Amino acid sequence: ALGLVRGAATDPPLPATESATGGLAQAILQERLQQQSQRRVSVDSFLGGEGENMPPSHKTAYAKKMVLRLAGLMGVGGAVGVVYVFGSSSVDEQGNQIPDEFDKEPPVVQQVKRTYKYFKDYRQMIIEPTSPKLLPDPLREPYYQPPYTLVLELTDVLLHPEWSLSTGWRFKKRPGIDYLFQQLAPLYEIVIFTSETGLTAYPLIDSIDPQGFVMYRLFRDATRYMEGHHVKDVSCLNRDTSKVIVVDCKREAFSLQPFNGLALRRWDGNSEDRTLYDLASFLKTIALSGVDDVRSVLENYALEEDPIEAFKRRQAQLAQQQEEEQRLASVSQHQKQGLSLGSITSRFWRSKQQ
Repeated sequence: ALGLVRGAATDPPLPATESATGGLAQAILQERLQQQSQRRVSVDSFLGGEGENMPPSHKTAYAKKMVLRLAGLMGVGGAVGVVYVFGSSSVDEQGNQIPDEFDKEPPVVQQVKRTYKYFKDYRQMIIEPTSPKLLPDPLREPYYQPPYTLVLELTDVLLHPEWSLSTGWRFKKRPGIDYLFQQLAPLYEIVIFTSETGLTAYPLIDSIDPQGFVMYRLFRDATRYMEGHHVKDVSCLNRDTSKVIVVDCKREAFSLQPFNGLALRRWDGNSEDRTLYDLASFLKTIALSGVDDVRSVLENYALEEDPIEAFKRRQAQLAQQQEEEQRLASVSQHQKQGLSLGSITSRFWRSKQQ
């Protein structure tokens, strides 16, 4: 016994690192056990007396089932509240009930049908334009009505939105806006038709058109919402569709009348951009040529990635062709003059010999 005690006393102590590691691992293990016990307690408290004798897996499944039941009850309650709020009869200023087509139905059916009609009308308001005639009737004499109508998008055609941390959202004005308006105002009825809301777009239009060249302004509520795009329906403009040109950077914007539109490249804010100057030249050429149906012209540019560049290229080819025709006509004229001079000389020589 003395030897055993002596041996135990003479054993070397454990290193400090091992004892510290063992203590840390034990502390982590105890903490995890406490977390698991707390979770079990919380589940048991949620289940009440029903979950005391359940195994852990059954307790979790039962808790999920109870949560789903609670969510279902909340959903039903929300639906009932919506039907009550939006399905109630309208009242006038004196608080009297306004009769409608659902008054003869049972009360519950009335509530449901009114709610359905409300959301149906709201959806229709979003999808359909606000009116089948978005513009007033054309002006009559003695007032001047331009022969063509130009529909312009605002964002990325005339303005480019930019955001920075210091200034927030700002809109950059595209070079050539003033020139475009001044050149086309006598020939075109200029309409800004944008997919932006009126609250955003109205002050922007005021800033780029201080002289009032823009005759009408249409906003997002005037578009037709189709397949995730705000489409501008030319047939709702109350204008002759053969005289309407839509300029946008999205082909989807005029997908209902693809040959009434001109899809420009999206402007990225480059200050050296000259597209609007070339656009003014293109549109001015159409108007001065007196085109009966603009769709016959725009159809030729429907598949072009950059219709303005295509127009410039064709103009250069046409100018080169005209120059060549003039050169050939000049050569032919010189040849005819040479022949006529030769015939006069030969006649003079013959008469002299005789």
